[in-house]
Amino acid sequence: MRPSGRSADELRPISLEPGFSAYAEGSCLARFGGTHVLCTATLDEGVPGFLRGQGRGWVTAEYGMLPRSTHSRSSREAARGKQSGRTQEIQRLIGRSLRAVTNLRGLGERQIILDCDVLQADGGTRTASVTGAYVALYQCLQKMATDGMIDGVPLRAEVAAVSCGIFNGVPVLDLDYAEDSKAQADANFVLTGSGGIVEIQGTAEDEPFAESAFLELLALAKRGIAELVGKQRQALGLD
Repeated sequence: MRPSGRSADELRPISLEPGFSAYAEGSCLARFGGTHVLCTATLDEGVPGFLRGQGRGWVTAEYGMLPRSTHSRSSREAARGKQSGRTQEIQRLIGRSLRAVTNLRGLGERQIILDCDVLQADGGTRTASVTGAYVALYQCLQKMATDGMIDGVPLRAEVAAVSCGIFNGVPVLDLDYAEDSKAQADANFVLTGSGGIVEIQGTAEDEPFAESAFLELLALAKRGIAELVGKQRQALGLD
């Protein structure tokens, strides 16, 4: 039995609330059970220096956890003057995931910045960030198309992310903190709506696990991603 009482292939209660921020070009409050992440998309009329003059845009991300997003207060990284390695790794993952499904030439020389701020953490903050950031990005691109800045929404596919792991010897979908902290193995899967692999991060926490177990985790992830993409489409009014 999982601590939450869920079945092995059951996601936590998921909600994606688009348009949560009044000022951002796109936004989504993503709730994965007790994990809540506010994702906003900002349009920047310009690109990083290494892209100037190439006729294509850029999608990047920044990630952070609020001081009381966990049981004890953590100091702000801005106050420390340095981002942690974990923060840098997660925001790079988010950026890579969204760029993988974006036709960057369709943006022109413009940049979209995705800010993912964790309001409350109960495991899976990076997967909630990727899933919510897609909704915010889509909204931003849709606004640009409506305003005549670009031709259509330059996205090749939907993208979402979910965690899977081996808990008490059983492969399970969408780990919360109680499971993640005790899992024998855990992995984060970033997949497209059609099941294409964008990125997989997997780690054995106890001892090496078999390829067959990994394939079970992948099958769970595909099932979870299909459900998440359905929720993205519903939030965006595409279904």
